[in-house]
Amino acid sequence: MFDLETQGKRRGCWMLMYLGMLGERNGKRNVHLAVVNHSSLVDFLLLGLSERPGLERILFVVVLISYLLTLVGNTLTTLLSLLAPRLHSPMYFFLSNLSFLDLCITKSFVPQMLVNLWGPKTISFLGCSVQLFIFLFLGTTECVLLTVVAFDRYMAVCQPLHYTNVIHPRLGRQLAAVAWVMGLGQSVVQTPPTLHLPFCPHWQTDDFVCEIPSLIQLSCGDTTYDEIQFAVSSVIFLVMPLALILVSYGAIAWAVLRINSARAWRKALGTCSPHLTVVPIFYSLVISVYLQPQNPYAQKRGKFFGLFYSAGTPSLNPLIYTLRNKKVKRAVRRLLGKDEDSRES
Repeated sequence: MFDLETQGKRRGCWMLMYLGMLGERNGKRNVHLAVVNHSSLVDFLLLGLSERPGLERILFVVVLISYLLTLVGNTLTTLLSLLAPRLHSPMYFFLSNLSFLDLCITKSFVPQMLVNLWGPKTISFLGCSVQLFIFLFLGTTECVLLTVVAFDRYMAVCQPLHYTNVIHPRLGRQLAAVAWVMGLGQSVVQTPPTLHLPFCPHWQTDDFVCEIPSLIQLSCGDTTYDEIQFAVSSVIFLVMPLALILVSYGAIAWAVLRINSARAWRKALGTCSPHLTVVPIFYSLVISVYLQPQNPYAQKRGKFFGLFYSAGTPSLNPLIYTLRNKKVKRAVRRLLGKDEDSRES
């Protein structure tokens, strides 16, 4: 007996193909109607490395290990920032926000990525919509949070006498809230126009996750407005935060160069080195994904950078921020009862 639901899906696919050809003749306007009417019947196909199944298995193991490290490292960092009294300062409050953000990024994308690497490579229209919304939300929030941390480090090094009066806990909470609200606003503005693009009938995208560049490439209609909107938002939420970070560290470098004390140099370097390590990694990956030139080589390279940003950097951040941090190590020993009598240097 023939399944009526199967018949409906096949009719939907034939209708997509027909409307796709009709859209090419009539300015490609009618494909949008197909997307709206049949989005629930068609899944996106995330190709990833489908042409190299052997490499996909290796990548599956690497991503799984990175996923587990991310969950453990960022959970411990977040809990430590909340439980250790010595870490109740604006710097570690921002660090806990970054760790929580990395947890959200990882849990939102990596499980689906692992499924696609090992088995079926499809994702529903709703799943792709949620993934795109969260990716924009958390990615923009991280850009703003890294800028806030740079401002915090500038005040700590260049204005140490005024630091506690300026960067007080209330201001720290307000700055973190602004970062999260800006990320949410960017996602609310950017996601709907992208999802309303007239996608081509094959619904195949050469990527591991649903991102704006790959979805724009999937469109069969005019994407000029979407590309302009994407370029403007990239300047506001990517280029401008990076410029502010560079200005902050330029001022820090100028202040440090005027110090004659080697001890002060080491202290300033220890204060800024974790953030200085994270910022180049983060921005080099994001720029490679979102500001890449329109050629096949750059697009193929961009999807690997996007994979590393989603699955790799969240596992590295806890190590970078805490591995050489004596204050964090001392707080861990104190919580474990092994450093009761030690005093902070």
